[in-house]
Amino acid sequence: MSRIFITGSSEGLGLMAGRLLSEQGHGVVLHARNTARAQDAQQALRGAEVVIGDVSTIAGARSVAEQANALGRFDAVIHNVAVGYKEPRRVETSDGLPRVFATNVLAPYILTALMRRPQRLIYLSSGLHRSTTAQLDDVFWRKRRWDGAEAYSETKLYDTMLAFAIARRWPDVFSNALEPGWVPTKMGGSEARDDINQAHLTQVWLAASDDARVTGQYFYHKQRLAPNPQAENSNLQDRLIAVCERSTQLALPN
Repeated sequence: MSRIFITGSSEGLGLMAGRLLSEQGHGVVLHARNTARAQDAQQALRGAEVVIGDVSTIAGARSVAEQANALGRFDAVIHNVAVGYKEPRRVETSDGLPRVFATNVLAPYILTALMRRPQRLIYLSSGLHRSTTAQLDDVFWRKRRWDGAEAYSETKLYDTMLAFAIARRWPDVFSNALEPGWVPTKMGGSEARDDINQAHLTQVWLAASDDARVTGQYFYHKQRLAPNPQAENSNLQDRLIAVCERSTQLALPN
C-alpha cells in the first residue's frame, strides 16, 4: 500500500480522494489551511494525519513542505489545493503576489521543490486551461486589467506545464496532470454540470494504481486527453520554472 499526501484536502475533491484512498488501504495525509479546517478534516476522515499551513504564502508553503517531510517520504503527492476563478479583484498575499497565482502555481512548485521526491506527482488542472494562453511576461497581472476567470485559467495552464516540466526533468517520477470536470463543489458552484462522483477518481487512480504508471500525460476521467499545446512547449515550461525560481528564491532540484 502507498503513502499519499493531498494538498487542499479538508473538504471537496481533495477530501473525497483521501477517503477513497483510505478505503483502498492506503496511508493518507491531508492538508488544511488552519486548525479549524484540520479538525473538520479529522472528523471527516477518522485517523488521518493533517498538515496545517496557508500555502498562499511562500513561508506557509515552505512550512507545509517541512511538516510533510517530517512524516517521511510519500509514494505520491496530489497537488489539489487551489482558489477559484471568481475573485473580482487582484488580491495580494503578504508576499505581494496575486493569491490565485501564489496558491495555484507557486504552492505546488514549492512543495515539488522541497518535499522528498515521491514516485508519483499529480497536478490538478482544469478544462479552462485550453481557453487561455501563457502570459509569462505578466504572470502577476501588473500590466493587464484584472480578470479573475482568465487569471484562474492561466494558473491551470501553468499547473499542466509544471507537471510536464517535471516529467521531462525527472524521468524517475510519474508526473501527470488532469481535469476533474466542472463539478458542484464550493469552487465549482451549484450550476456545475459534470458528475461529482467521477471527479476524484482519476487522481486516485494516478496516485496508486499499478496500471497508471505513465508520465507527462493529461487525463480526464482516466482517459488521455490532448492538453493546450502550449503546455507541451519545453521552452515555455522552462520559462515558467524560471519565474517560479525567481519568485520563491528556490531552485528546482535536478
